[in-house]
Amino acid sequence: MNTHDLVAFVAVVETGSIVAASARLNLTQPGVTRRIQNLEEMLGAQLLDRLSKPLKPTAAGHEAYEQGRRVLRMLDDLKSGVANDGVVRGEFRLGLTPFLSEAGLSGPLDAVRAQFPALGVRVVSGWSPHAIECVSRNELDAAAICLPDGVVPPADLVADDLGAQPVIFVVARGMKMPRSVDLECLSQMGWVINQDGCGFRQVLKRRFDAAHLPFNVAVEALDSELRLSLVARGLGVGLVTPLALKRSAFRDKLKQVKTPDFNPAVRAWIVHRPPAGRLTRPIEVFRDALDRELQALIHG
Repeated sequence: MNTHDLVAFVAVVETGSIVAASARLNLTQPGVTRRIQNLEEMLGAQLLDRLSKPLKPTAAGHEAYEQGRRVLRMLDDLKSGVANDGVVRGEFRLGLTPFLSEAGLSGPLDAVRAQFPALGVRVVSGWSPHAIECVSRNELDAAAICLPDGVVPPADLVADDLGAQPVIFVVARGMKMPRSVDLECLSQMGWVINQDGCGFRQVLKRRFDAAHLPFNVAVEALDSELRLSLVARGLGVGLVTPLALKRSAFRDKLKQVKTPDFNPAVRAWIVHRPPAGRLTRPIEVFRDALDRELQALIHG
C-alpha cells in the first residue's frame, strides 16, 4: 500500500471534498483523485460516494478510513520513537474554547512544553461545537471544551470530565438593582454576551425558554474584557467567570447579581479520538494541569 494514497483518502473524508483535500496536501485536484483511485483499485472497493456533496465515504470507505487513521497514527508513532529515541516530536493541534483559554494557555501549556520540548503545539481557539467537529474530522488532536451541564460529548470520542464550572451575573455598580433577583427581572434586561455558539449562552437560552421568558441580546462581543467594559457602562447584564472578574480592570465598576432559582454552570471536558498514540502523554499532561487550574479557580 502506498501511504500517500491513504493520506489523500483520509484528507478527502475529513475535509469533504477533493478541492479542500488538495489544499490541505498542497497537491493538484487531479493528483488527489488519482491517489484515491489507486487506493480503491488496491483494496478492490469503492470508498467514496461521488454523488454526495460533501463527499462521504461508502460503508467500505468508513472502515477504510477508521483503519487508515490508525495506520497513519502508528507510522507517526514509529517515526517519533525510532528517529528520536522515544522523544515525542511532531505537532500537537489543540483546540481551546474561549472560556478555558485563560486557564489553558498559562500553566497547562507550559507543562506540556516543559515535558515535551521537541513537540510543536498549535493552539486554535473556537466554540465547543466546532472544536468537537474538528476533533472528529482529525483536524485537531484534542480539544478543551465546555458543554451545558448534562450534555456529554459524542460517544465515539474519548472524553475526560473536568467538572462543572461556575459563572456569575454582573451589572454596572451604579445600576439601581437589588443584588438578588429572579429570572423575570433578568429577562427584562439586555444581555452583553458572547456570540452564538458559546456554551454559557446555550445554558442561558435554554433556561429562559423553559421559563417562557424572553432572552434579549443587546451586544455580542467575543472579548471578555470588552464585554465587561460595556456592562460597566450600563449597556446590560453580563456573565463572567469569577477569575475573569477578579482580574478585570473594570471589577470596581461592576457588582454581582445573584439568582436564587438559577445557578448556571457548564461542564469542562478534554476530548480526543482514539487512539491517541504518541500524543497520549501530552494530552494527559495538559488534561491534568488544566484540571488543577480549574479546581484552584473553583476552590480558591
